[in-house]
Amino acid sequence: MNQTSHIPILWSFRRCPYAMRARLAIVAAGIAVELREIRLRDKPAAFLAASAKATVPVLQCVSGRVIDQSRDIMFWALDQHDPDGWLAPVHADRDHVEAFFERLDGPFKTHLDRYKYASRFDPEEALANRRRGASTLTGFEQLLTNQPALSGAHPGLLDFASLPFVRQFRIADPDWFDAQPWPHLHRWLADFLDSPRFATIMRKYSPWQEGSPGVSFPSDS
Repeated sequence: MNQTSHIPILWSFRRCPYAMRARLAIVAAGIAVELREIRLRDKPAAFLAASAKATVPVLQCVSGRVIDQSRDIMFWALDQHDPDGWLAPVHADRDHVEAFFERLDGPFKTHLDRYKYASRFDPEEALANRRRGASTLTGFEQLLTNQPALSGAHPGLLDFASLPFVRQFRIADPDWFDAQPWPHLHRWLADFLDSPRFATIMRKYSPWQEGSPGVSFPSDS
């Protein structure tokens, strides 16, 4: 489907966990956007002009508003339509949700990056960072032992904000990850990876080219 002028533009990169969770919320909300897949090593001028942050995801609203934080894109989408009740944790305890995001996007993401991409940081600290990040996952396991999802009775905002990063943590060393005593966490992640929802957000698209139409997301086909 060609770009239309009356839908938002989402700049994205398929494998970026931040962009993944933005796409997850957009799908959950049932909102149509024009998706523009980019190469991180060859960022289009139009993307750089949209946000000085120059990292995905970036949402350009029809009103001209630009949202360039993934959690804000999630809230933008779900505030418009939340058929599955993803925002239930926010309605129950907004302070808890804010603190959860601060830990997830702060210390946990820092340890994840320094573990998964240790060669870019300090290779000798890779296992220490894995251990520190794993403490968060142990906390998730404890929660999932007592309830079906991080968000409570049903998967919601806290789950889908976290799952792309937990997926990355596993990718760094699948054998080690799968050997950890986290049966509930393993099932929680596997259910996500096997879901139609995950397949929808991970569909491959060609990189956007200047002057070409974007693609409708979620795709009708």
